[in-house]
Amino acid sequence: MGLQPLEFSDCYLDSPWFRERIRAHEAELERTNKFIKELIKDGKNLIAATKSLSAAQRKFAHSLRDFKFEFIGDAETDDERCIDASLREFSNFLKNLEEQREIMALSVTETLIKPLEKFRREQLGAVKEEKKKFDKETEKNYSLIDKHLNLSAKKKDSHLQEADIQVEQNRQHFYELSLEYVCKLQEIQERKKFEFVEPMLSFFQGMFTFYHQGHELAKDFNHYKMELQINIQNTRNRFEGTRSEVEELMNKIRQNPKDHKRASQFTAEGYLYVQEKRPAPFGSSWVKHYCMYRKAAKKFNIIPFEHRSGGKLGDGEVFFLKECTKRHTDSTDRRFCFDVEAADRPGAALTMQAFSEDERKQWLEALGGKEALLHSFNRAIIPRPEGSAQLDKMGFTILRKCISAVETRGINDQGLYRVVGVSSKVQRLLSMLMDVKTCNEVDLENSVDWEVKTITSALKQYLRSLPEPLMTYELHGDFIVPAKSGSPESRVNAIHFLVHKLPEKNKEMLDILVKHLTNVSNHSKQNLMTVANLGVVFGPTLMRPQEETVAAIMDLKFQNIVVEILIENHQKIFRTLPDATFPEPVSLSTSPPNAPPRQSKRQGQRTKRPVAVYNLCLELEDGDSANLPKEDTPTGNLDSLSSPSPTTAAVHRPPGPDKNHLHADGGSFGDWASPVPGQTRSPMVQWLNTQSPTTPSCSPVVTPSSPKPPPSPLSLHAAIVDKPLESVVSRKARAVYPCEAEHSSELSFEIGAIFEDVQTSREPGWLEGTLNGKRGLIPQNYVKLL
Repeated sequence: MGLQPLEFSDCYLDSPWFRERIRAHEAELERTNKFIKELIKDGKNLIAATKSLSAAQRKFAHSLRDFKFEFIGDAETDDERCIDASLREFSNFLKNLEEQREIMALSVTETLIKPLEKFRREQLGAVKEEKKKFDKETEKNYSLIDKHLNLSAKKKDSHLQEADIQVEQNRQHFYELSLEYVCKLQEIQERKKFEFVEPMLSFFQGMFTFYHQGHELAKDFNHYKMELQINIQNTRNRFEGTRSEVEELMNKIRQNPKDHKRASQFTAEGYLYVQEKRPAPFGSSWVKHYCMYRKAAKKFNIIPFEHRSGGKLGDGEVFFLKECTKRHTDSTDRRFCFDVEAADRPGAALTMQAFSEDERKQWLEALGGKEALLHSFNRAIIPRPEGSAQLDKMGFTILRKCISAVETRGINDQGLYRVVGVSSKVQRLLSMLMDVKTCNEVDLENSVDWEVKTITSALKQYLRSLPEPLMTYELHGDFIVPAKSGSPESRVNAIHFLVHKLPEKNKEMLDILVKHLTNVSNHSKQNLMTVANLGVVFGPTLMRPQEETVAAIMDLKFQNIVVEILIENHQKIFRTLPDATFPEPVSLSTSPPNAPPRQSKRQGQRTKRPVAVYNLCLELEDGDSANLPKEDTPTGNLDSLSSPSPTTAAVHRPPGPDKNHLHADGGSFGDWASPVPGQTRSPMVQWLNTQSPTTPSCSPVVTPSSPKPPPSPLSLHAAIVDKPLESVVSRKARAVYPCEAEHSSELSFEIGAIFEDVQTSREPGWLEGTLNGKRGLIPQNYVKLL
């Protein structure tokens, strides 16, 4: 039951029950006052907690914004770029949410705290003051009445009459005050319902607004969230495939590491300890060097490197080998030693120590020394075992039979092509299909002996058993490049162009297969095989690399993207001819056959641009020049310039101490091994650096340029490998194609633009030049040197 109403007429009776009702009203007001006071305190705590939460979320958002994922390889997939950008998107989401939270915190103060404090101070405070007056007048009134009643009747009438008037006036004043107090008590009980609840409504309205804004932000973020979930799933699927490949490669190398050495442009490379002789009585010391030797040029590169010194590279040196001899044990107190003699320092041998006897024998063989063994330091790529699968009439029959059976019986089977059949049954089916006698007898569409997963596994096994992948080793790198960068349209155009470069049988079989995969993806709601899932399954099958390396495995994700593009654009790619004006991508397959597969990030970003053909002008002894034959692809081997050919035999000399010869072998070692200031040369380095008379030989035409800053230690080895064949220094160039910069370090230009002070860049395939006062990078295949 609620509070009983206070009747005004009861003020004159002032009965005990009236007083009881007043005390009940006063107790309720006191409880309300305490509640509001506690609520205000909690509200302030809420504001303080909101501010702390805001500060924590801002810090969290900044941490998300500043973090960046690194990737392995030279490019990222679109999925990886989205995942990398996701943290910044999360940061922006929190930032926007935080702005709304700050507005809400201000709203709590303005709409709740201040109105409640005002109500408590002005309304409840006024009632408390009225209560004090009422209690005071009540005490005064009843004290006066008691005193008046105690007057003796024997007093004078005038005195008694005056006392009666005074008591009556006081009672009237008390009744008026009582009426006002009763009115105030009932008024405040009614007023508090809206004076107190209205600020609460405003507060919750602010809360609702905040959460509504959060909901709206979440709705705006929803499309990105859904896309990110797909990106994450695609990346997870690719990771699963990549992990199994990496583990398989790791186990192969663990079992036989010598058979899995990577191809290299160096005949031999590895660590050797080099003896550095010191003046008496200090004797000599042994310093570890990383050594690289090219047999064709007889060029020996050595770089001091010690892991305990923080992994810093020292000053590298180069010399040309004259001969190598095995060092006998009785001539030194160290094992596994051999001597090398430089061509420009006959008679002054340099003693080197290998890590083991086997390594010494390998070095002796590579250097042409005595005690050579019949095995190579860098082994050729081990070809995959070839089965009997071929791109012949039988192969097409197998493909069509399997596809027809899958589309007839299991197009809606969940996990189609991902669920693997029993290995023994798969091998038995494949052997029957490859046998001319039994192939026609196998009924895949109606026989229950062969499960759909067995048929799909047999189809994949047949494609993997081909001597060469369906998309060929030759075009493998070309297919990978457009998948790494560029717009979706340029990727499709590049793949379209490359598919029509495949041999006719390869293209025909690929067409049949991709048409089938397109049909499978159209039933993805039933079989759960989306285009991305099919890319994961068939990427390694259709585009397996020629060499098994971790770098090749890291490119699996781009193989998957190529297959996705084929499936999504089947009609365009296989039913229309590519644009005749579409530029041919830079081929990775034309790299030196003994060089490790590599591609810089910038090259990967420019694969959609045309390839310009340049002549390499070599300076003759008498000042004339000769042009090497024009080719559509880069030269096959950096060492080929040092070997005579019908065209260039007259301009080449035998390898020797000649410094200009280094240009023909890929660049002077001194270009990338310039001494770092503050470093001192060891006696061995001084011995190697002694100048000797040189004889001019064929080299690219170069002009002096300002000294380049010393390269960073981490880029030193890369500079050896990536040194361009031709050096361009301080020349002019004209743009033959328009270009739009994709990075702040690049230049944008139109056809016919003239570049000043054009020089070779450290970025392979790029030049540095000045246009309209701005200096930046220029794609080498976009300009013609003047």
